[in-house]
Amino acid sequence: MAMHNPPHPGEVIRTEIIEAMGLTVTDAAKALGVSRQALSGLVNAKVDLSGDMALRIEKAFGPRLETLMGMQSAYDIYQARRRASKIHVRRYKATAPLVPAP
Repeated sequence: MAMHNPPHPGEVIRTEIIEAMGLTVTDAAKALGVSRQALSGLVNAKVDLSGDMALRIEKAFGPRLETLMGMQSAYDIYQARRRASKIHVRRYKATAPLVPAP
């Protein structure tokens, strides 16, 4: 079932992990082994969550990579659906039957 306007995963990471643990972005970035700028971009919803970052978060703080990436996917799908009316593509119709390669 599609979620209505799911939050960017960075917002959830900021509130449910960083703020909940009383960490600063700088402290969390050190724990993850990334730059403060990289984590700041994520938690401020400026960049998408990568698989590598999700794995770092799983290792450092516990939430499963699959859960985090599912949040990113839900966010991306919702954003794409919002832009659907601006994307103009016609359904492809084959003009000749496809012949299998020998």
